[in-house]
Amino acid sequence: METIMEYKNKYFAGERILYGLTDAILDGITFGSGESPLKEAKNIRLKNSIFKWKYPLWYDENVKVENTTFETMSRSGIWYTKNISIKNSALQAPKLFRRTSHIILDNVHFANAEETMWTCNDIKITNSQINGDYFGKDSQNIYLDHVSVIGNYVFDGAENIEVHNSTFISKDAFWNCNNVTIYDSIIDGEYLAWNTNNITLINCKIESDQGLNYIDHLEIKNGSLIHTDLAFEYVSNLDVELNTKIDSIKNPISGKITVPEIGTLIIDPDKVDPSKTELDCPKIGTKIVHSDTNQTPKD
Repeated sequence: METIMEYKNKYFAGERILYGLTDAILDGITFGSGESPLKEAKNIRLKNSIFKWKYPLWYDENVKVENTTFETMSRSGIWYTKNISIKNSALQAPKLFRRTSHIILDNVHFANAEETMWTCNDIKITNSQINGDYFGKDSQNIYLDHVSVIGNYVFDGAENIEVHNSTFISKDAFWNCNNVTIYDSIIDGEYLAWNTNNITLINCKIESDQGLNYIDHLEIKNGSLIHTDLAFEYVSNLDVELNTKIDSIKNPISGKITVPEIGTLIIDPDKVDPSKTELDCPKIGTKIVHSDTNQTPKD
């Protein structure tokens, strides 16, 4: 029968101070100066604790964390770890997750999520706040529900993303992605989802200057694109149903667009085949058949 070690209300300092700890409960612990205090730990539970220094949870397995603070200098904190859950915790350090798998986060606050959650796999985040640029780069199998993200370039290069009831204030969000589905969410930021394959937006409100360009397979159901211009440029396999006016559409490649009003429609037959895009729109303000004319020499 395994023995569970318990540490309560202790202060630890020094490099690798609890290296290789296995089958333990840590409650009310402060980890002071000293790198990698819990490197290669297994089957541990942390509660009501504080990490003050670098690399606290590297190469670990089966970690549960509750009501714990990762201070600013606990940067690069959780790398190469498998099966970790964190709830009701404050995450102040940047670069906190890298190459980690099977991650569950609930009610956490990333105060500085810069370059966090890179190349990770199997991620579930609920009821959380994320602040910082380049969150989630090149990660896979991601589920978000009731998450607020403030930071540019979120999920660049990520795959298999499902989002519910969330808000993104992010420039260049969801670039270079594969398989993205977003429900009942708000996205505010220019150049949304360029170079992405297979993205679906259902019941979403979007504001994006030159958003949703260079995409293959774009589906929008009951969506609104408020103050969004030059949308759908070089997008193929469109299936778009909008419930509000869109400022302008430029050179879609193929598919169907249903929208109550278009401010300016730009379809340049030298760039795309107009017959390949079906347009269901009762009101179009201006139609333009030449695009990018600024590229024509004046003499």
